[in-house]
Amino acid sequence: MGPLELHEYTGLDAVGLSELIRAGEVTATEVEAVARVAIAQADADLGALTVPMFDPALDHRSDGPLAGVPFVIKDSGPFAKGVPFTLGSRSIRGAVAGVDHELMSRFRSAGLVALGQTTAPEFGLNFATESVRYGPTRNPWALDWGTGGSSGGSAALVAAGAVPLAHGNDGAGSLRVPASCCGLVGLKPSRGRIPCGPLVGEAGFGHIYEFALTRTIRDTAHLLDAVAAPTVGEKYTAPAQSGRYADTMRVDPGRLRVALTTEPWGGSSVETQVSAATVAAGTILEWIGHTVTETRPHFDAEDVVEASTLTAIATGAAILRAPRRPDPALLEAVSRTVLQETQAFTALDVAAALGAQHRVTRSIGLFFTRFDLLVTPTVAWLPVPHGTLDYDDPRHSVRSWLRRIFEFGPFTAPFNVSGNPAISLPLALSREGLPIGVQLVAATGREDLLLQVAAQLEQAAPWKDRQPSIFVD
Repeated sequence: MGPLELHEYTGLDAVGLSELIRAGEVTATEVEAVARVAIAQADADLGALTVPMFDPALDHRSDGPLAGVPFVIKDSGPFAKGVPFTLGSRSIRGAVAGVDHELMSRFRSAGLVALGQTTAPEFGLNFATESVRYGPTRNPWALDWGTGGSSGGSAALVAAGAVPLAHGNDGAGSLRVPASCCGLVGLKPSRGRIPCGPLVGEAGFGHIYEFALTRTIRDTAHLLDAVAAPTVGEKYTAPAQSGRYADTMRVDPGRLRVALTTEPWGGSSVETQVSAATVAAGTILEWIGHTVTETRPHFDAEDVVEASTLTAIATGAAILRAPRRPDPALLEAVSRTVLQETQAFTALDVAAALGAQHRVTRSIGLFFTRFDLLVTPTVAWLPVPHGTLDYDDPRHSVRSWLRRIFEFGPFTAPFNVSGNPAISLPLALSREGLPIGVQLVAATGREDLLLQVAAQLEQAAPWKDRQPSIFVD
């Protein structure tokens, strides 16, 4: 075949690259060399890396199911042994992971070639990736607009063609929001499907989820096969072949009962183009053969805010338990507030937040006894200019900050609270040429159904050939 060209590399997803490597048409070394060029070119425009690329790449299996596929990890974990991290904060200096987190071990076992670490907002508590430490990560579709957060650095590199997939995590929408803003696929798995993050996941009351951003549904399915399994004491080894999700995504799910809403929980307003994209997705689903009804689960938006305080407080508790507490002068304003409110949080406050979580979860659980799927916008607005969601604003309490970011993204956090799987799909572009994501949600444990319907939508309304203005080929 000859040397792998940059335009050939960017035209392939992770599965396509792994197939070329397995067939001997290119070597993993050649793919890595091209990926390094692509990442460097993209990062020069986007500011998506926290440190220079890893040289050499992090160790990985050479015979895993995605062996040789370039990859990047997010600064807020999964931590990799020997790799420094900052959580997007000026206050963290000299911190180095002493061991691999379980999910990092699974990425290595899958054969993924980790080449760099991507930006995140401070402590991951923002729907914008623009920390004071690293500055704004720019959107390859429009450099003055945000990538979403908190997995915005990973999203920017995948959208620009630098890597076919990238790690992210999701505490209230932090995979799906940047997927929507950057025109990608972003799956938040069911609670318990994948080991949670090393910093706050174990203490995060089940609201924080780990996975990745991709450009294709088949990459999402293959990666889920490679890393999804309950955490147990035994050593995990990625399967050599495709498995449940890669196989079942091609299965016809039959005629489904689909609910659709463009009405957010709470007082947010939804931009007209965003609503129209969601309604259009419903029309496509009807054309495919599903029954679509305009309805939604009913719960109090303030219960979502109250339950989501658990994520912020768990983050604060993890920071306060660290061997060295951060210098408040080096923290952004909302982070200082999070630490102050964490210290004042009581067992009664935890009980109240858990009560709110249970009310939301019961309502959503009941809803999915009547419907197979829920379709919503992913976020309420188009991507916003840098600085719109100002995390360094000292006027906010934890709850007022959550309400602020939920104005932009009111549709994602309820399913972090409830534990349902949800996926954002890049189904539309605005008149301004900005991506619009549509979210699909299913009953807990039904990632297979989400992937089946997502594959139908990918075929009916393909997004593969859309490219942002900053694209490395």
